[in-house]
Amino acid sequence: MVLTRRHLLRNSLYTAGGIAAAGALAACGSSGSGGGASSSKGTGPAAWTMQSSWINDTEFMGYFIAMDKGYYKAEGLDFTYVPGGPSVTVETTLVAGKSQIGLSEPDATANAINTQGVDLVIVGAQFQKNPLGVVSLQKNAINTPHDLVGKRFAVPDGNRLTVNAMFKANGINPASVKIVPYAYDPTPLIKGNVDATLDFVYDVAYAVQQAGEAPSSFLVYDHGLKLPNDVVVVTKDTLTSKRDQVAGWLRASRKGWEENFKNPAKYPPMFEKTWFKGNGLTLANELYDNKAEKALIENPKGIFYFDDQQVAEWIASLNAVGIKATPAMFDTSLIAEI
Repeated sequence: MVLTRRHLLRNSLYTAGGIAAAGALAACGSSGSGGGASSSKGTGPAAWTMQSSWINDTEFMGYFIAMDKGYYKAEGLDFTYVPGGPSVTVETTLVAGKSQIGLSEPDATANAINTQGVDLVIVGAQFQKNPLGVVSLQKNAINTPHDLVGKRFAVPDGNRLTVNAMFKANGINPASVKIVPYAYDPTPLIKGNVDATLDFVYDVAYAVQQAGEAPSSFLVYDHGLKLPNDVVVVTKDTLTSKRDQVAGWLRASRKGWEENFKNPAKYPPMFEKTWFKGNGLTLANELYDNKAEKALIENPKGIFYFDDQQVAEWIASLNAVGIKATPAMFDTSLIAEI
């Protein structure tokens, strides 16, 4: 079995108890790693904790480089990076004051706002295009959603709403596609037991190539669901009271990503035995992913940039998967300033 790395949709974790309990902890003055207060003492640097969305790999290269190069320190931030994982709910750490900034999915943040009334706002987008897509073998290529008709399509349970929204956007009867369960393992695709899988496209593409096959893929983003990923989330209070620090974090992180993409082969070997230690991926896999992520992250106006037009597209896509979204969930003013 070859398990790929990808974000597990964590909507099931956004229960009433989860966010509410976090708020109660914050009200009691509890603070985790980095503490609930991010203001500086005297003239010293400001304590600033980031909660990542997943375990350490090249998806977060820009932040590792920014730390290594001292970019956060130069912005006056005493920076702490906290890895994520399948049991981590980014929104909970923000509400509890355990982090000042975090990376999440827009659907997860919108769900937290809708179901718990938490005061969160998205201020940046790392992945301009969500890496989620449809992967097949080139010898039996699935190039568009319509090519899935009559085929066996492996889909994780947490992504069924996304797939149904893609079908609706493209005028496809869901009954015309044979949906089968998927556990983020491309082996059935490689063996020909299914015709396509839904996953982060570059993860599966690498696994397919390692098995001696040629992959083919397309992004859900390009076929009706325009959503970003690894969106930058803060509380509205943090954005108001610590705006300069949020801006400093964005500037430092952008510099880290820009440095990374000057030569995507340079830094993964440097972090193989530190940041990437124990994540289960080979260096060759990290190098492949780091190069593949470039086109999904870069924006002509700067990494993390988004504007009102993109927000409108994101809202329409979130509504298409049954998640209520409004412009108040996004703030484009800060990213336009830096």
